[in-house]
Amino acid sequence: MALEEVKQIITDIKKGTIAPIYFLMGEEPYYIDGITRFIENNLLTEEEKGFNQRILYGRDVTVEEIVSNAKRYPMMAERQVVIVKEAQDLTQTIENLVSYAENPQPTTVLVICYKYKTLDKRKKLSKLLKQNGVLFESKKLYDNQVPDWIRRVMKGKGYTITHKAAQMLTEFLGNDLSKVNNELEKLQLIIKPKEQITPEIVEENIGISKDFNNFELQNAIGARDVKKAFGIVQYFAHNPKNHPLVITIALMYSFFSKLLIYHSLTDKSVAASALGVRPYFVKDYQTASRNFPMKNISAIIASIREVDMKSKGVGAANLPQGELLKELLTKIFDS
Repeated sequence: MALEEVKQIITDIKKGTIAPIYFLMGEEPYYIDGITRFIENNLLTEEEKGFNQRILYGRDVTVEEIVSNAKRYPMMAERQVVIVKEAQDLTQTIENLVSYAENPQPTTVLVICYKYKTLDKRKKLSKLLKQNGVLFESKKLYDNQVPDWIRRVMKGKGYTITHKAAQMLTEFLGNDLSKVNNELEKLQLIIKPKEQITPEIVEENIGISKDFNNFELQNAIGARDVKKAFGIVQYFAHNPKNHPLVITIALMYSFFSKLLIYHSLTDKSVAASALGVRPYFVKDYQTASRNFPMKNISAIIASIREVDMKSKGVGAANLPQGELLKELLTKIFDS
């Protein structure tokens, strides 16, 4: 996983195994920024940075100018560092880096930040970067991978976080790891090391309700707790900006799609891997499977799709979010 790759890259640098080129690419900018920041802050002393550290921007330079900077020799230092930010602006000409990648300057550390894009791995440049430097791809996490990421990050910093608290953060912040990390850093200023982050702490300090969120709505539906589910939907109707309908519908669709898979499993012991969830959450699908027979789920998924279309103005005249969710719950519980 990307987090382990990042740790290895940083460990290697700390040990003195420093590559002449770091080509950092991919959809998730969080890791690219993290590696770049570490190199920027740690490879040179403050005195060395004045003459030997250059920050360039893709929109302002050509590949040829980057190479020219990289080929310079350091002044009164062991190495120089050249960092190219927003290098994705050079997409059309980035393959011109081939000649430099064939024979990189050993006294230069060239860092290319190629965010939101990736190189064609079949082409020569990718192969040379792997051979003579570090080619790192930072992939976007799926939403269901974010809670585990949160737990690993916090464990590495000496904290623990409950399953529900991690789910609350994921639901509220999505899979933007920079946003998630910012909120985690706020929590670290408030709580003591080794203290557990609970839903109550998240609610109090980040403003996410521990009782009225999509995670609780999913559990209420799965348990066929009609009163609780309608209460949460009513709360959503009064707070539409914090609880966008599109996210709620997407999570409901995901839940019932996984429930359909759960029903189809002959060996329920493999449910966690088949559903792509932690073993801790399998019990939620066990409960839901008793309340929603397999024969009813296709109709429920069809209802979710219908409400999704209505939310986009197809077959309905701009119905309020709350009314659409109540309609959907009615169809789910009538199944």
